Amino acid sequence: MNKKKILIIDDDSRNIFALSAMLRSKGFDCLASHSAQDAIKLLNGGEQVDAVLLDMMMPGMDGYEAMPEIKSIGKRKPMPVLAVTAQAMTGDREKCLAAGADEYISKPIDVDRLLNILARYNVT
Repeated sequence: MNKKKILIIDDDSRNIFALSAMLRSKGFDCLASHSAQDAIKLLNGGEQVDAVLLDMMMPGMDGYEAMPEIKSIGKRKPMPVLAVTAQAMTGDREKCLAAGADEYISKPIDVDRLLNILARYNVT
């Protein structure tokens, strides 16, 4: 059985490192992208990706701009895209969902909550 592959899009290498280490310890494979533009190029290719963790606050193209582009990639329609943000203010969850996110999770990431969300989308 193939491991499920998670694409982590975040401009901060420390976040990618921590998330990748945690997800690998739970049996996932991980890909990383430091920019939304690079991630979109990757997603337009043939690489297997089962779910995306998208940081919403990045320089250049942020998650709010990237989300509709990612969601418009035809072959990626069933793939869940989770908004990840340090912004946990009132209305931020709704703003992320309105941008097209399938789910929202705030930093620091609650590992059990993330694993539950991935399981709900059959990414286990």
